[in-house]
Amino acid sequence: MCGIAGTYRWPDGKAVTERLTDVLAHRGPDGSGRYSHPAGDGEVHLGHRRLAIIDLSETGAQPMVSGGLALTYNGELYNAPELRAELQSLSVRFRGTSDTEVVLEAWRRWGTDCLPRLRGMFAFGVFDERTGELVLARDQLGIKPLFLLRRGGGLVFASELKALAAATGGSLEVDHGALVASLLYYWVPDSRCAYREAEKLPPGSWLRCRPDGRVERGRYWNLKDVAAEGRERARSGELPDLAAIVEESTRQHLLSDVPVATFLSGGLDSSYLTALAARHQPGISAYTIGFRAEDARFEAMPDDLRYARQVAERFGVDLHEIEIAPNVLDLLPRMTYHLDEPIGDPAAINTFLICSAAREAGVKVMLSGMGADELFAGYRKHLANLLALRYQRVPRPLRRGVYRAVDRLPVASARRGYRSVRFAKRFLSFAELPEETAFRRSYTMYDQEELLALVDPDLAGTVEDVLTEHADVYEDNELDDFVNRMCLGDARMFLPGLNLAYTDRSSMAASTEVRVPYVDVEVVRAAFAVPGDRKIVGRQGKAVLKEAATSVLPKEIVYRPKGLFSAPLRAWMSRDLAPLVREVVHDGVLVGSGLLRRDALARMVAEDAAGQRDFSKHLWHVLTLEYWYRDAISGSGQSRAA
Repeated sequence: MCGIAGTYRWPDGKAVTERLTDVLAHRGPDGSGRYSHPAGDGEVHLGHRRLAIIDLSETGAQPMVSGGLALTYNGELYNAPELRAELQSLSVRFRGTSDTEVVLEAWRRWGTDCLPRLRGMFAFGVFDERTGELVLARDQLGIKPLFLLRRGGGLVFASELKALAAATGGSLEVDHGALVASLLYYWVPDSRCAYREAEKLPPGSWLRCRPDGRVERGRYWNLKDVAAEGRERARSGELPDLAAIVEESTRQHLLSDVPVATFLSGGLDSSYLTALAARHQPGISAYTIGFRAEDARFEAMPDDLRYARQVAERFGVDLHEIEIAPNVLDLLPRMTYHLDEPIGDPAAINTFLICSAAREAGVKVMLSGMGADELFAGYRKHLANLLALRYQRVPRPLRRGVYRAVDRLPVASARRGYRSVRFAKRFLSFAELPEETAFRRSYTMYDQEELLALVDPDLAGTVEDVLTEHADVYEDNELDDFVNRMCLGDARMFLPGLNLAYTDRSSMAASTEVRVPYVDVEVVRAAFAVPGDRKIVGRQGKAVLKEAATSVLPKEIVYRPKGLFSAPLRAWMSRDLAPLVREVVHDGVLVGSGLLRRDALARMVAEDAAGQRDFSKHLWHVLTLEYWYRDAISGSGQSRAA
């Protein structure tokens, strides 16, 4: 895992690449390298920051240059041993044992045709000295980020958006459409970028720059096609051997020349991976989190630590427990800097603190259960949307009575929150809506009218564009299975836009690599070959994954209530952050600039404080957006000390 950067036919490219690479130092503290070469009427410059995981010697250093090809690569290739053997059978000779060299030689042999053969997570730039062409590529599911910016015939790219901001001297303009999308989702979807000129290379795609200024794009892997193929497999009635596929993926993700540990929340996904990893690496370390007792009590959070300890004891895992009682006033601006774009999920703090503790103990690589909920319908929203179909059959007068009764209930008192009431209010906010609208409303922050009331009236058209974009993505398939339509929507938007994004940024901020065995091309193929009625059975989400896990885990773990990899937001907002919320509402830059309306924010604060509605998540995101926007308009974000 590393940080990559570069310029192609860009003014003052060498100095710009130096700045880009320096900003990425936290992604690769083990080494750095540069490469330069003429490219048409300009030059190409590649930069690299190394986090050494496989082949710790200098034969794994980057940019890697061999036989007229130069590669700067960020990622891990889990089928590198198999590809290496195939290439050796074709008379390719290798100097070292790194997966970087496998990618380079695969590119030399097959060009862009090698991309669908790569099983892993990656983003890279490869330059061909013979043709003068630079190609950028990103992995199939968007696990690793790649930002780029084009001006004229030139291009600049980097692993992080803050590096592009630094390289352009803070001259990039904020894209207000991305901010509106961020307010809706509490993250910026992969199709948008927080700065107007910048963009994210889409998952499963490549971009080729030619020395004459022409640019060519291609897609080598499409999740929509994989889902369609899975539908046909499901119709045949033959279920994939999910237990074998997940175990194989977990085993491959343990490939490393340095110690590997796991996240262990005590929930199904991380417990299953940890148990499988312990089969192949007995005594493996795992890291789990707990919260201050008063915070957990106020938030009515489940006791996840008990389950994590049970798994660790059963499988001989070396468990490290971290109590999260952070100084959120200090961490909030730091996390905003590292997250690159306005992302309002406090789970990023958990990831950063766990990875920091692991790094201090000498661990560079962690396995995460990320992705299982999206692929196997494990979120409450998936079940809730199915239940909404049944609820719509309830007579309308009875539904109106239920709504009035629930609407009067408080979500919190002075001493504790009421999760069941929060869930009920959330459910009733979308239960009577059409399918796509209901699904969007079940996991976004505002309905259309609320969002219009919050933002500058001039952005009304942008609100409509953002909502239309969600509908277009959700409906862009021919699946006849409601559950798998939701899973596909999540895998295309929610997974790369939020969960993979914050996992990459917050782990790399601690110079730690996080691997995601569920977000593996073979696991994904298997997931979409499972019919929706095998993913949600009765009121059990992830039913097919739970069935696979029972061969390894005790049923008490498999069928326990769903845990939360989140944070006690209500406690933080009512105590630690209450003064900051008041400051942002009354004197914040977002309000002062007219982007957000003071009266709408003040109303949210008042209703939240009264315990009538739960706006803690909304207000947390407003704080993250405020800090991000301050830095963006001042041009100082790229220079904040890490």
